[in-house]
Amino acid sequence: MGALESQLLAYCQMRRLQTVRSGEIAVVLKLTAKQERDLFYRLTSDGWLVRLRRGLFLVPAHLPVGGKWMPDTGLVFAKLMEDCGGRYQLCGANAFNRWGFDDQVPTRYYAYNNRISGERIIAGLSFNLFKVADERLGATVETEAASGAALIYPTIARTLMDAVYDWSRFNGIPRAYRWIREAVKRDAQFAGELASVSIRYGNQGTIRRIGYVLSSSGCSGAAIQRLRKTVRLSAPVPLIPTRPRRGRLSPDWRVIVNDD
Repeated sequence: MGALESQLLAYCQMRRLQTVRSGEIAVVLKLTAKQERDLFYRLTSDGWLVRLRRGLFLVPAHLPVGGKWMPDTGLVFAKLMEDCGGRYQLCGANAFNRWGFDDQVPTRYYAYNNRISGERIIAGLSFNLFKVADERLGATVETEAASGAALIYPTIARTLMDAVYDWSRFNGIPRAYRWIREAVKRDAQFAGELASVSIRYGNQGTIRRIGYVLSSSGCSGAAIQRLRKTVRLSAPVPLIPTRPRRGRLSPDWRVIVNDD
């Protein structure tokens, strides 16, 4: 490591900076813009810093053993959202695996957020970011990453609702129906929580499909009644959207039962 590289890292550690921006180091070390760009390029290429986006870099709290630094996912999300003033929550395959619905460990990270849309590669990790409205974020739990940053997951109920709501993105139907039936069998109170998140964060298709699955699983009572009150008389939806719209019609839910 050269003198400039050592000075940059020493400055960040002295100031306890977790991120550093283009322009900041040029002033401190009295560098030209090109010298600063070259310095950041060398440090990121050698694995001392991680580029979050153009002009913004993550800095390790301590020099990494072996010279390569891999920040944990919680820190990446925390600083990425801090930079754009946004919020996020993991979803899809990450949530399915977190709650034990799917034992396949995802090779990329999927997250709803209210600022950024698209794919990114950060520290060699793949991120799929889905921009949603502010009101679609919520029903979450936090776990602490190794860095101390919060890693934000949806609750079990929100995970299953998303599997139905975003079925085409997450390949959620029909397997989500099996997960819902198993969850209700384990805990009779779960139907109420699932009804609440479906009404708040779902749409008509989601509410009808989940309502049908719950009622056909033997659920009754307040949760079913709450869902039924939100069903509007409109065109029926297929229980499994990828199959032909042939089957009996469930009148309470306006769902075409095409799972045979």
